[in-house]
Amino acid sequence: MPHIHLLSPRLANQIAAGEVVERPASVVKELVENALDAGASRIDVEIEQGGVKLIRVRDDGCGIEQDDLPLALSRHATSKIITLEDLEAVTSLGFRGEALASISSVSRLTLTSRAASQEAAARVEVEGREMDARISPAAHPVGTTVEVRDLFFNTPARRKFLRTEKTEFNHVEECIRRQALSRFDTGFTLRHNQRVVQSLRPATSALDRERRIGALCGQQFIDNAVVIDAEATGLRLWGWVALPTFSRSQADLQYFFVNGRVIRDKLVAHAVRQAYRDVLYNNRHPAFVLYLEVDPATVDVNVHPTKHEVRFRDGRLVHDFIFRTLHRALADVRPDDHLRGAVAQSFGREAAVPPASAEDAASGGASRGAPSGTTGGSPAWRPDPAPQWRASDQMAFYQSLNSGGGVATPSEPAPSPEPRPLPAEDSDQEPPLGYAIAQLHGIYILAQSRAGLIVVDMHAAHERITYERMKRALEAQDLKSQPLLVPLSLAVSQKEAALAESHGEELQQLGLVVERIGPETLAVRQIPALLRGADTEQLVRDVLADLIEHGQSDRIEAVTHELLGTMACHGSVRANRQLTIPEMNSLLRDMEATERSGQCNHGRPTWTLVTLAELDKLFLRGR
Repeated sequence: MPHIHLLSPRLANQIAAGEVVERPASVVKELVENALDAGASRIDVEIEQGGVKLIRVRDDGCGIEQDDLPLALSRHATSKIITLEDLEAVTSLGFRGEALASISSVSRLTLTSRAASQEAAARVEVEGREMDARISPAAHPVGTTVEVRDLFFNTPARRKFLRTEKTEFNHVEECIRRQALSRFDTGFTLRHNQRVVQSLRPATSALDRERRIGALCGQQFIDNAVVIDAEATGLRLWGWVALPTFSRSQADLQYFFVNGRVIRDKLVAHAVRQAYRDVLYNNRHPAFVLYLEVDPATVDVNVHPTKHEVRFRDGRLVHDFIFRTLHRALADVRPDDHLRGAVAQSFGREAAVPPASAEDAASGGASRGAPSGTTGGSPAWRPDPAPQWRASDQMAFYQSLNSGGGVATPSEPAPSPEPRPLPAEDSDQEPPLGYAIAQLHGIYILAQSRAGLIVVDMHAAHERITYERMKRALEAQDLKSQPLLVPLSLAVSQKEAALAESHGEELQQLGLVVERIGPETLAVRQIPALLRGADTEQLVRDVLADLIEHGQSDRIEAVTHELLGTMACHGSVRANRQLTIPEMNSLLRDMEATERSGQCNHGRPTWTLVTLAELDKLFLRGR
């Protein structure tokens, strides 16, 4: 075996660079984070040839004093932590003191800086096998500029792994997008080959923040997003989550920040998926930009060289907080939340609509905003808003739960009471989904509101209403267990057996009674009554796998809700079922009062709006 020897500084830095410097975007990330830590209010990033030829990052931060410049390019040199206590409560983005040294070992790096306390700036470069620092005077305003040229020029094997210029620049652009989303108070400029690609001013107001989100994530995202802001037990979650109808085919619009640091975390991803489970279509991904603020002492950011991952001291608390907040926010979305903007848009356009033509006058000049068959713009009746699930249906459902058998599905909506007179139409009295005027092909309900024409998929809407009622009834009755005539014996690992033993009470709350009868053997004695036809062995194994991965399991709830969803689908009104006007309006009122009514159980939309402005455009009105 060869003798043990010390690595040269350059080789040690190049090895470290293998951890932090994967591609040009990795360099941009480290340099921009340094600029943000320096308190920059403006960061300019200039790229050439995807970042391989040139990366220049300039900021107006506090700068570096001349005496500290040689240390800035040394390994494990930092101004951000001093003691172990500092490391346990890191508030800065960078703290390892490795980035600049690693980058300079695989490129030609020049750092120019001037501190506010100094009259002149200085430049530092490193060269040679020992990476000796060379300082020279320079002209520069207060702040820092880092210039990285010829990335991987001395490590050709690494350079071969780089992709095309376009691909590498796309990664750089994504990096800037994440940093711009993390710090609204900082302005960013991105240039590629002397062309301005992104120019963002500091966003200080709520409107400016939404504009930045729209510029970086697309205006459609912000138009279909729900604003989140919740606090509990020392945690705060705020930001934007897209409606389920704005789902994506890939997880390409998901940004999560912990104390301003963008992260990818399995615990967070699981909590978000769980919150969207009831409303997302198969193989679709939610879109969100979320910010979690926690005590820095309760989160460990020093678990990965690139700092993309974190570890929470109380992961269960964080998971439940994220899940509950998003779950409630999505549940609370009602049709009137979607329609406010459309109504304002419709009223704003009224002045621009030309007066009725002679043909309109001859045909009667029907007033917009009132259903047909009304006078003076007022509906002639209003349906009973009471829920249309009859008491006999509820009793059958509850009895089926108590007996442990199959769940009875509710009957179709009962007709509403006789129409009764309404007062003159008032903007505050009109329901969000308006009033039904017709049924199309026995599938869609056509409703008229001040915003325009609302089209409702009656089966999808009734399916959601029925499903939510079933869930509430199930929660009121708790989950009943049913003993197995012959206990099921399962061969598992010692780890799984110990886990089932230690989580016995939690499993029992889920309706599962599992005993450990050997070092690697479990006996399943009771299962949830609703799931008596399910694959018991696979169910228990999935629950144990969830406990190992996440420390908890929602598998029972997921399978139970899937069963309820199937029953709700079969128990809802079918196509070609002719509904009366009162029945249609009763369904609309139930939608307005039901959680998550914008999507059916499979994530498909239940209704859509065609605004008056869109209708005018179709018929060229006003031209």
